[in-house]
Amino acid sequence: MRKGVKAAVVGGVFAAMVGGAGYGAFNFVSALNGDGDSGASGPAPVKSGPPSGAEVKETTSKFFAAWEKGQAPAAASYTNNDAAAETVLTSYSQDARITKVRITPGTAAGDTVPFSVKATVTYQGKSKPLAYRSELTVVRGVTTGRALVDWQPSVVHPELKRGDTLITGESATAPIEAVDRDGTVLTKDKYPSLGPILDELRAKYGDKAGGTPGIELSIRHEAENAADTSLLTLTKGRPGKLRTTLGASAQAAAEKAVKRYAQSSVVAVKPSTGEVLAVANNRTDGWNAAFLGEVAPGSTMKIVSAATLIDLGLTTANGPATCPPEATWQSQTFHNLKGLAPNENATLSESFARSCNTAFVKFADDVKVDSLTKEAQDRFGLGRDNWKVGIPSFDGSVPASGGPDTAANLIGQGQVQMSPLDMASVTATAITGRFRQPVIVPLSLDDREPATAQGLSANTVSQLRAMMNRTATSGTAAGVMAQLSGSIGAKTGSAEVDGKAVANSWFTGYRDDIAAAAMTEGGGHGSDAAGPVVRDVLAAGG
Repeated sequence: MRKGVKAAVVGGVFAAMVGGAGYGAFNFVSALNGDGDSGASGPAPVKSGPPSGAEVKETTSKFFAAWEKGQAPAAASYTNNDAAAETVLTSYSQDARITKVRITPGTAAGDTVPFSVKATVTYQGKSKPLAYRSELTVVRGVTTGRALVDWQPSVVHPELKRGDTLITGESATAPIEAVDRDGTVLTKDKYPSLGPILDELRAKYGDKAGGTPGIELSIRHEAENAADTSLLTLTKGRPGKLRTTLGASAQAAAEKAVKRYAQSSVVAVKPSTGEVLAVANNRTDGWNAAFLGEVAPGSTMKIVSAATLIDLGLTTANGPATCPPEATWQSQTFHNLKGLAPNENATLSESFARSCNTAFVKFADDVKVDSLTKEAQDRFGLGRDNWKVGIPSFDGSVPASGGPDTAANLIGQGQVQMSPLDMASVTATAITGRFRQPVIVPLSLDDREPATAQGLSANTVSQLRAMMNRTATSGTAAGVMAQLSGSIGAKTGSAEVDGKAVANSWFTGYRDDIAAAAMTEGGGHGSDAAGPVVRDVLAAGG
């Protein structure tokens, strides 16, 4: 929205006592009997245990009734955080201008109640109906023992998160009509996971695209520079056309592929140009982890590690890289995946294709603390925080961390952090020898200066391509890549995360002039989840 429009922060006010805030401390029985004599027995017993079905029904009914009437303080008093709830519910009617609210509860599942909302949004004489679904959970107040709505901003609207603002007014930027590289219109309805990306593109390029603002109900996010999320348009602005580098067919394939695995993200780029062909996420938090993820990439990092060993003259694709059952570096012992047979005569190509951790850890004696960092920065363009993709992105982190992390970083653990965008770029650099910073809109649109890097020699490229091809045809990625034709290569990865029983699944690969990388949280081995996602995107082409 434009400057000067009032906006209340969602969930930004916290009561001093979360459990049952708004009710004070304990409910006391009168200390005096009717004759004025002291006959009190102390505080009334506080109920415990899950709320009963009757309590759930009574609490939600009272909460909904007050909400419908616009009685924010009363509705908030039925939650376990009345201060935060009152702020949001007041904003709902005053700043977002939502009235005529009608709430229909669904069938409760224990203490959780789904419900639908129908309302009207009105601004400067313009009105539009608003309809959506949400749910709430009833809990036992910690101090009062009363049945209370467990306060979350998503109760009021499923897309609201802590710190968000609901507001109706003139949009902060003009709408855009985003189109792919061939002119096909890209919409949230047809490509749902593009929603946050299109919001970011609109926020940055809405004015440059030549459109005019409209009147909208939107979510303004707490994070600095985060794009608004439009929920309802009361008066349409005039959209400006914005050409992106995306490809409609690749995007459709990416959307379909990530739907098969929860918490998955994928990016596809064109190695010859650096253009982003597809970006898709299937996440419960709606976050663009494909561009912004900061997690360990596991063995997909061995592409950069192998390049480091070759460029330092420590070995070659056909040179030695022994694969013992375990390897110790500075008191930390590293192991291979279960079932991987050791091979003391293995070459780098074989250890790469079989994803032998110990082979790479053994080289920790030969590299310097900053060897991997320099290779990542100077040749792959990673970790300098200077990419200008067109919307916010994370360009990787490969710190020169010593101790056990010198070895762990070589296998994509330790302190190394990447996003699928980063690993797709790594693959593109590995097979072309040239680092081309990924872009999602043309650099010429706003005269952005792209990040640059030295790139790789033809000799290193030929060895990396051969090792990645071996991985895709007879190594750990063979089962996934078997049906693809053309020039192919891949690298699998799984990354252990503290506190998680199942590793994150990583996979990156290429087919002709398309490189893609995917990550599935808790997906297991690289070929289990991330691999099929990448394969489907590569199969679709650009």
